[in-house]
Amino acid sequence: MADSDLSELVELAAERGDMDELRRLAAAGSGDALDELVQLAGERGDKNELRRLAAEGSKDALDELVQLADEQGDLDELRRLAADGNSDAIDLLAEKDQ
Repeated sequence: MADSDLSELVELAAERGDMDELRRLAAAGSGDALDELVQLAGERGDKNELRRLAAEGSKDALDELVQLADEQGDLDELRRLAADGNSDAIDLLAEKDQ
């Protein structure tokens, strides 16, 4: 598949909010699909999807998860992330304890 075709598929899936298609394209190696998936999951507040992507190694998903947890005041999620060694979560928790 040509890069332009792949880009078009990613764009269409993102416009439709088609998480399944974006997952399929990301699993096939599309970094653009992964980026769109992270963005869409963040916009939807989908922590489960962000956790899954972070567990698969997406630093962007992890960053988005920390930001979302902070915005929502989800201290349990921040504690879980901090326990896993996430320095941003650790810093945010330290700020909240002051």
